[in-house]
Order: sequence, then C-alpha cells, then structure tokens
Amino acid sequence: MPELGLMRALYQMLLAMVAVIVSQAATAAAPAATTAAARPLLVLAYGDSLMAGYQLRPGEGFAPQLEKALKAKGRAVQVVGAGVSGDTSTQGRARLGWVLAGLKQPPDLVILELGANDMLRGQPPRVARENIDAMVKAFRARGARVLLAGMRASPNLGRAYVTEFEALYPAVAQANKVALYPFFLDGVAAQPGLLLGDGMHPNPRGVGVMVSRILPAVERELAQIR
Repeated sequence: MPELGLMRALYQMLLAMVAVIVSQAATAAAPAATTAAARPLLVLAYGDSLMAGYQLRPGEGFAPQLEKALKAKGRAVQVVGAGVSGDTSTQGRARLGWVLAGLKQPPDLVILELGANDMLRGQPPRVARENIDAMVKAFRARGARVLLAGMRASPNLGRAYVTEFEALYPAVAQANKVALYPFFLDGVAAQPGLLLGDGMHPNPRGVGVMVSRILPAVERELAQIR
C-alpha cells in the first residue's frame, strides 16, 4: 500500500531528525559541563580584622596568602576576603546576605572567623553563639561547606567567661556537623615577632604562619567538594 510506505518513510525521517537533535544537544552540553567541572572553587574568608588584613599591604592578608598557598598545592581555587575590621558577630550576621548576593558564584567553602570583638567588648558569649550558629546555618543552606575558626578569650575576663566563650565554637560546630579549626591565631598569638605593634593583629609573617597552620584543614574540606 503506497500510503503505508509513505508513513514508514516519514516515521524513519522523524527518528533521524530526533537523533540529530539529541546528538547536537549532547555536543552543546559537553563544553558547558567541562567548563563547570573546571571552574575554580570559591573559598569565602568571612570574618573581622584578622581576615581583613588590618594594616597590611595588598597581597599580605589572609585571603591572598591562603589562595597563593592553595595554588602552590595545585588547587584551582579563588579565595575571596570578606573581613571587616571591628565587626562583632552581630554585625557579621547582619551583612551576610548582601555579601553573598555580591558574589559571582555561591561559595564552595566558607572559613568563618568571628567573635573576637564580642569578647573584647565583654559581650555575653551566648550572643556570639547565637549569631555564629545562625551564620553557619545560612552558609550551609546555600550549599557551602563551613570551616569554623575558633577564638580564645582573654584571661582577665574571668574563668567563667573564658570557659563559656571558648566552648561556643566546638558546640556550634558539633551542632551543625561542620569542621572546627580550634584557634585561628594558633602559633601567632603572644608571639611579638609575628604581630603588629598593637600585639593583637598578625603582621605578614604572622599571617603566613596562620595560613600554614590552617592549610591542612582547608585542604580536607576542599577534598570533600572535588
């Protein structure tokens, strides 16, 4: 029957057209997938003056030194500094939304370091705990891993305050199942040769020590992403 033959021919042509379209779609998607796979991971260094590179020249702060160290290890990564000098945990929490909105891509890893200014002002540790917990949850809700950097309290604030303040970091990390780096200034605190004249903020050498100390923890987190 001529009609049957015509229908069969049209059906075969339709199948061929579908095959071509699928092939073209797969070819077009391949470069996009490759580009996505090759995209550098974004690390957000979120904190206060210790993250901001207080009184340091460009390239000497925590974010650029960490990026340089990671690239030396062969990692495709961009480290964005989001530290604001003087920020308490309350202020850090307040600006979180617009900082994330200003990024070109969501962060893959956030190194969260806040609370030192809360402590220096003698603010209740429970406030810092609530704020830091909220920030960890907000970053995780956006798909980022979080490495929480802890701080230590000045002994002159009294044993009760020191105990409560220093306990907030492991408590928040455990409650949210995120990694904890116990002390952000490890190896630098109370070392005059690694600090600025104020005895509180790291100089470029001090930042280098901080980066070398925290680097293994950062690499462990990045390994979980790619």
